[in-house]
Amino acid sequence: MRVSIIIPAFNEERLLAETLRHIRAASVSFTARGWAVECIVCDNNSSDRTAELARAGGARVVFEPVNQIARARNRGAAAADGDWLVFVDADSRPSAALFADVAGQIQSGQCLAGGVTMRMDGNHRSARMITHLWNGVSRWRRLLAGAFIFVEARAFRQVGGFSHELFVGEELELSLRLRKLARATGRKIVILHRHPLLTSARKVQLYSWREHLRFLARVALNHRATFRRREACSPWYDGRR
Repeated sequence: MRVSIIIPAFNEERLLAETLRHIRAASVSFTARGWAVECIVCDNNSSDRTAELARAGGARVVFEPVNQIARARNRGAAAADGDWLVFVDADSRPSAALFADVAGQIQSGQCLAGGVTMRMDGNHRSARMITHLWNGVSRWRRLLAGAFIFVEARAFRQVGGFSHELFVGEELELSLRLRKLARATGRKIVILHRHPLLTSARKVQLYSWREHLRFLARVALNHRATFRRREACSPWYDGRR
């Protein structure tokens, strides 16, 4: 068994090294089973030391010139040799216990893909409320959070990967296609919850409520157009870190 861990990264010099340290430590849950593990960072046209720090952290670096999360993830997946792909955001810190749960699902033979519930770092009431709401919806509807997705490589390629039409929400659209494939093949989509993923609350810290509400208003008025325009999705693409 070979597992490819893929990290899309745009100007992530502040947090990437710590993420890679956690991934190296957590990967013992795979290597202890005799599995091979590779770590790929997709430098999504960064202007800082992202690529340099990724190499220093032991990752293989590939480059995607078009600044889009879906393209960065797909570029990393195209370079991957793994039987399973694990997508981890550059501001997230998976644990060995979480990777062990992933390995158990892989070994079961019944799982096609999966995600995990989340918790944000720091002491932000609003962040806790948001993650609590999302975790409930995710488990109910089997929706994958982009911060952490594991998927059989063959299934990922069969459904066509992440949509290049979307600048945000691409993981939700992928979830729907994977759910359809899971039903057709008699396998399942799982949302792990025993060991939530620790991820950064920086969007709560760096953007005001006015900015968040403005984005949500655009989504409410026309989510299709909003998700398809990079300039409408500034919290993901304006480079604020």
